Amino acid sequence: MKEFVMIIRLEGLPETNFSPEEMQAGMAVWEKWVDGIIARNILLSRGNRLSSDGRTIRDGKVVTNGPFVETKEIVGGYLIIRANSIDEAADIAKSAPIVGSGSIEIRGLYAQE
Repeated sequence: MKEFVMIIRLEGLPETNFSPEEMQAGMAVWEKWVDGIIARNILLSRGNRLSSDGRTIRDGKVVTNGPFVETKEIVGGYLIIRANSIDEAADIAKSAPIVGSGSIEIRGLYAQE
């Protein structure tokens, strides 16, 4: 099997007016989906949610604060899974609850030597 990273992208900044119960219910749907991947024994690594603080290095020297959200799309996190092909990885991602309020980018990972 090959390894793939699923980069979870959200449309805009998460709403801050959700009640704790609504946030918990939304996360429960996501957790159930991830539990299904775990049960299939294809999850290699579960990426944590990314913080809003970061640095961007350009031209190998210039360090700026960031990332800055200048578009409607932000990276919310990632998962690393096993699948036989990128098409199979895409089929797995299609069932994610995030699709519809965001997107998932699939990238193959090169094996470490």
